Amino acid sequence: MLIKFSKMHGLGNDFVVLDAINQNISLNSQQIKFIADRHFGIGCDQLLLVESPESAAAEFKYRIFNADGNEVEQCGNGARCFARFVVDKGLSQNSAICVETNTGNIVLQLMDDSLVEVNMGQPILNPEDVPFIAEKQASSYSIEVVSTDSAAETRQFSVAVVSMGNPHMVMTVADVSKAAVETLGPVLEQHPRFPQKVNVGFMQVVDREHIMLRVFERGVGETLACGSGACAAVVAGINQGVLNNDVAVTLAGGVLNIHWQGGESVVKMKGPAVHVFDGEFLLN
Repeated sequence: MLIKFSKMHGLGNDFVVLDAINQNISLNSQQIKFIADRHFGIGCDQLLLVESPESAAAEFKYRIFNADGNEVEQCGNGARCFARFVVDKGLSQNSAICVETNTGNIVLQLMDDSLVEVNMGQPILNPEDVPFIAEKQASSYSIEVVSTDSAAETRQFSVAVVSMGNPHMVMTVADVSKAAVETLGPVLEQHPRFPQKVNVGFMQVVDREHIMLRVFERGVGETLACGSGACAAVVAGINQGVLNNDVAVTLAGGVLNIHWQGGESVVKMKGPAVHVFDGEFLLN
């Protein structure tokens, strides 16, 4: 099967994007893992599929697969690349594009400054809907982690829990450059209080309009940027009273701008979407 693809990235969070409207594409998890492999395949954090919508309200269906082959609900950086892809390939003539995801419709807006703004919808804070096991909703929760070494030490962490269509845990740290992302990230990703696992954000508050963030993404590992993670971190900071409504989020790959008025308002994320190259690959 010969498949045409585009390689794209949003702040270094990189994607293989496939037009599944004009190509007959059916991939299993092992094939997706192969495509995502940086040594034997093309290499990416996520694979994005552009499909025809099931809903009459949307122009396209937007599907996301992590590098481990599993389908996930949302990817903010991918959404911006999705918008750039469908316009650049002539699939849409609109600057505002409604796309269908597995957790509802979102609107992608191509801006005059070559950036893309994504209406990420309302954040989900009710624990049951994240999903997260807790007795009641709160701005922060205590998470217990038991080490696997011989000492079997128990550690407590204070975290915020937010879903942006996908589950996020946000932990505030003093210095994000020294955060234990590599060791603590994979442990917290599989914490038993998150039935569908979780993306783990490590947030350093610089001031009320600026944070620094590293994210260990579920099924991927640490990435250079995470759009939904940036949104979740800002929502968490606003709910905890430490951030204003407009926040610049500095990630390893660059800066995203997040806006949230609080309450039942939607979260808006603005940032770049870059086309790297097009290609073809033969998949057996």
